[in-house]
Amino acid sequence: MTVRRRRVLYIPGYDPFHPRRYRELYRKEGAAQAAVSGYALTQAKGDTAYSWQVTAQMDGAEVEAEVEVLVWSDIVANSMSRSIPATYLQLIRTAWAYIGTGALFRLMRLRQGPVIAALYPIVVLLVQLVVACLVGWGAALIVDWAVGGWVGALLGVAVALCLITVVLRWFKAKDPRIFAYYLMHDYAFSARWRGANPPELEARMATFADRIAEAALSDVDEVLVVGHSSGAHLAISVLADLIRAGRLPAGKVAFLSLGHVVPMVSFLPEANRLRADLNVMAAQDFVAWVDVTAPGDGCAFALCDPVAVTGVSPKEQRWPLVISAAFTQTLSDRQQQELKRRYFRLHFQYLCAFDNPGDYDYFRITAGPVTLRQRFAGRAPSPSRLTRPINTFTDMAA
Repeated sequence: MTVRRRRVLYIPGYDPFHPRRYRELYRKEGAAQAAVSGYALTQAKGDTAYSWQVTAQMDGAEVEAEVEVLVWSDIVANSMSRSIPATYLQLIRTAWAYIGTGALFRLMRLRQGPVIAALYPIVVLLVQLVVACLVGWGAALIVDWAVGGWVGALLGVAVALCLITVVLRWFKAKDPRIFAYYLMHDYAFSARWRGANPPELEARMATFADRIAEAALSDVDEVLVVGHSSGAHLAISVLADLIRAGRLPAGKVAFLSLGHVVPMVSFLPEANRLRADLNVMAAQDFVAWVDVTAPGDGCAFALCDPVAVTGVSPKEQRWPLVISAAFTQTLSDRQQQELKRRYFRLHFQYLCAFDNPGDYDYFRITAGPVTLRQRFAGRAPSPSRLTRPINTFTDMAA
């Protein structure tokens, strides 16, 4: 069946920004990919601030797609600690959640990149604290030497505390460039509930389910759910809920997970809900599930089958189809040079244009005339994928 109309429901990762960021990214990168691949792609405003309309001419067909961002950026923003002391408290709690449960050491047996990304904010924030304390201590010694006596000692302590605060605030002001606070909030969000979802997130996921179910009952040819980064495991749970409730028609809905970080959550002891959802999604055949990662993305668990490595594979596992975006092949030398050491930007490359696109082309998938299931029918999974169970917490919610 040729797709003439499609609904795309995009669930972003842990991102506090307005959905217009994704609209503008789609417009810019879609135009770049169209120029490379030789198809036509135009974009217009959608019915809401969170959506946009796409018209494409590809492979002799015209396709209309409505892309909508399912928003949880307000929950993300509210979870970010406003104070510096609260962030350091998050650091202690997060380190204990992953180290104390042994999850960190098991994650290191999968891919080092995302583990390094998880350790990065801890190390950077601790270094910042040490530097601030050294500056404060040095100033206290100078004041104590200059003034002397108990007055000098008290004044030195006061100066030290002021300088420590000033230095830490200066470091925080520079965080848009180094992402230490941002990443700390990201990992702390899952660690705080040890893998469970907070009530406000569960409520939002229920609204996501309603939007997807509504789209599935419309007269479009395909409903495509896209989950990027942390949004991938949210989409897994939302779709599993819909399948259990019998709210999805077979074959009409497809799921594309991009740059997933599922093990960062599923390896935690209280992630019973997510592990049960992974088990459901792996065995069902209502929703075709294609998982795309790339070894060049240091923030994702590249080519790790999220079901298998979590240790919850059903006897007959159908999904996901794990494939690689193969950045070393699909990105030109120029693109690779431009993106060198831009790790956060590489994590978003799945949503962007490739100079040498292979069978993964985000814009063909979201706006082309072929369904996700048909596009990858018969496609073998990546031979480099990891499927060995590593997780020791395998309890699943009833």
